[in-house]
Amino acid sequence: MRILSGIQPTGDIHIGNYLGALRQWISLQDKNECIFFVADLHSLTVPYDPKTLQKSIIEKIISYVAAGLDPEKSAIFVQSQIKEHTELCWLLNTVCPVGELERMTQYKEKAKKFKNNINAGLLDYPVLMAADILLYKADAVPVGKDQTQHVELARTLARKFNQKFGKTFIEPADVLPKMGAKIMSLIDPKKKMSKTDAPQSYISLFEEPESIQKKIMSATTDSGKNIKYDLVKKAGITNLLTIYSLLENKPIKEIEKKFKNKGYSEFKKSLIKVVIDFLKPFRKKQKELATREVYIKEILSRGKNKAQSIAQTTIQEVKEKMGLI
Repeated sequence: MRILSGIQPTGDIHIGNYLGALRQWISLQDKNECIFFVADLHSLTVPYDPKTLQKSIIEKIISYVAAGLDPEKSAIFVQSQIKEHTELCWLLNTVCPVGELERMTQYKEKAKKFKNNINAGLLDYPVLMAADILLYKADAVPVGKDQTQHVELARTLARKFNQKFGKTFIEPADVLPKMGAKIMSLIDPKKKMSKTDAPQSYISLFEEPESIQKKIMSATTDSGKNIKYDLVKKAGITNLLTIYSLLENKPIKEIEKKFKNKGYSEFKKSLIKVVIDFLKPFRKKQKELATREVYIKEILSRGKNKAQSIAQTTIQEVKEKMGLI
């Protein structure tokens, strides 16, 4: 299968990104044709600093490779360097009903969060994401739970285009992890872990041990004492149990049994060790790659060449079908 996905360059990659999407990318690259990109065009829809954007892009590529993406197995590139993304986005806009965009949950949430910056790009974000996917005729898109609605729109637009202009696009499937598709905030366990929130709410993939300890010890739980999985009554401890289970690759029931009749403090101290040990090789690899500028540029050049070849072929076909050529 051809697999495609991307992450925005702004903000740190956190364990929610890793467990919800990035870990899937790594497992999929062994037996599939994988295409992964830094979604810098998407990042323009919310407030950002243009002076640090290029630095953020390079840091994100380093993060991908440090986390386990293999440039020999996967094409890795920067979205804005392939102009066909925006070209296909405009063409898909002509078949996309406005109502489909207005019902998007993420648009509603971001419009509330960035009230002074509700731009047209924020509304049109899902069409660009559909273009990202359909441009490469991806069979599947590994995403977190919050992005499934956008992949659904990509399927809708593929179907509409095919019906109107003739069979062109594959209707992509979303690929969700069996568990951990949505890791929650450490300070507000009813909200998804997000890099745009306060740093105390997430743990970066390259977080230093002292910082990990502080964040987990101060993570929101509840007034009880039992280490029990309960999404409704114990959202905080449930979130920490989920992280523990995924990083240790152990069933939640086994962890509950291990900490039966033990307090939150002991559980959190054990989780701190689990997280620090799990992230240690990532930190080491990131520091090594940060000194290899030429190697990173080579990765991006190879990825761009492969992506461009596919993108140009697709856009040629689309323009022919639409009567533009």
